Amino acid sequence: MAQIDPRAMRLELAWIILPVNLLAAVVVFTYFRFVDYATVEIVHVPLAGELAYFVIGLVALIAGGVVLGVRWAAPVAHVGARGPSGDLARRRAAQMPWAIAAITAIGWSLAGVVWGILWPLLFGTFMPLRSARTVLGIVIVTGLPAIAAVFLIAEHRWRRLLPGLFPEGGLTGVGGVPQLSVRARLLAIFFLVGEIPVFVLGMAAYRGASTALAGGPDADRVMLRMLAIVAFLVLATIVVSTGLAFFVSRSVAEPLGRLERAMVDVEQGRFDVRCPVVSNDEIGRLTEGFNHMVRGLEERAFLRETFGKYVSAEIRDEILAGHVALEGQLREATILFADIRDFTPWVEASDPREVVRDLNAYFTEMETAIRAHGGLVLQYIGDEIEAVFGAPIDKPNHAEAGVRAAMDMRARLTVWNARRHRDGRPPLRNGIGVHTGTVLAGNIGSADRLSYALVGDPVNLASRLQGLTKELKADILVSGTTRAKLDGDLPLLPLPTVKVKGRTAEVEVYAVGSEGDQ
Repeated sequence: MAQIDPRAMRLELAWIILPVNLLAAVVVFTYFRFVDYATVEIVHVPLAGELAYFVIGLVALIAGGVVLGVRWAAPVAHVGARGPSGDLARRRAAQMPWAIAAITAIGWSLAGVVWGILWPLLFGTFMPLRSARTVLGIVIVTGLPAIAAVFLIAEHRWRRLLPGLFPEGGLTGVGGVPQLSVRARLLAIFFLVGEIPVFVLGMAAYRGASTALAGGPDADRVMLRMLAIVAFLVLATIVVSTGLAFFVSRSVAEPLGRLERAMVDVEQGRFDVRCPVVSNDEIGRLTEGFNHMVRGLEERAFLRETFGKYVSAEIRDEILAGHVALEGQLREATILFADIRDFTPWVEASDPREVVRDLNAYFTEMETAIRAHGGLVLQYIGDEIEAVFGAPIDKPNHAEAGVRAAMDMRARLTVWNARRHRDGRPPLRNGIGVHTGTVLAGNIGSADRLSYALVGDPVNLASRLQGLTKELKADILVSGTTRAKLDGDLPLLPLPTVKVKGRTAEVEVYAVGSEGDQ
């Protein structure tokens, strides 16, 4: 996780709090100078004590706010730690905009007390109604917009750091953090830019009417002051509403824009993309849900790619699309068994690591041939390969595909052995048996682990044919049943019928020659 520099944090807090509140102080002065001017009416030149009180109060509020903010945010510097301190740091990091807004609210509330109540009490000008109006003007008219602006600016600037503080997400799950929904956010801004100006205008109208009824300035002067108030109100409303609307729209539009760009990346097949979660509202939860979805798609793509290493791409896509019934079904298929000759002596005479490397290379060559003809390798049993053609995807010419795959396996083994010969390593030989028949194909295994397998006598006969290749001195044997499914273009050499263990009738077999033997 990212580490936060304490000095940088102090500067960040200062640059968020100070400018906004200083601007708000100017607005306070303007409000009491032109709108509710009788509340703090100046009847004499400020005395030294009054000036000192003002300066000390202002400095104390600013310093107190900065110190309180820095002390509250201190645990965030240890956000990468584990245990309770790390949990506290992450909670404080998620709460940061709220904390800065709360500190600002405390400051403006104290300002209302300092200048609306304590000031008139100390200098003998206290009047309950006037003090209440002063507090109202400081805390409500100016304080609320300042608090909202501080929160939105702090939220915007803090969102740049949150993805580094929460690289794995989880921001929406941090406890103790208030949730500001998009609806509440918009309603709050509507109140600030709609209700407060109406309140100020009402105060101005009340002040003008009171002045006229009291026999103060004449009507023209009252109207001029009212026009000045309206002009101030319009200007202030435009500035405040534009600023708040900008930050509110940005707080919604920016994360949605990032989410939109991430969705485009996902559409283009990039499943490693992640969208930073920068809030705990609806958009934050939507973003976190999007990240979970993309992570699931990434895992699915990985499984799809991994599954494609066990079956052909066509079979994989059919199975994942749900077009293949895996619960078990009877279908005619062609089964192929291939076994390495003299495997045990070779293993005993070779280094185990070399055996594993050679077996992997051999299996790669053989499976490439099988898959090239639409076959599926069901399993590797030691040095033996079991494959099927015509299941789980129906293949009309599965018999021919099985025989041609066996011939391709022989050709690939010849080329591979030539490379081994050049390297001074002994060649490997294999025997292949091919038989066609009706089998039960489906998922077989325990409740926790299944494998796609074939059950039936044709499977046993294909295995027996593979074993007979030693006795009949042929590297590829094809049954008469398979021969009957072929169109006659393949080089098949008839052999004497053979007796197969487990069968009473003799089996018709054929040896597969090379293409030039036709």
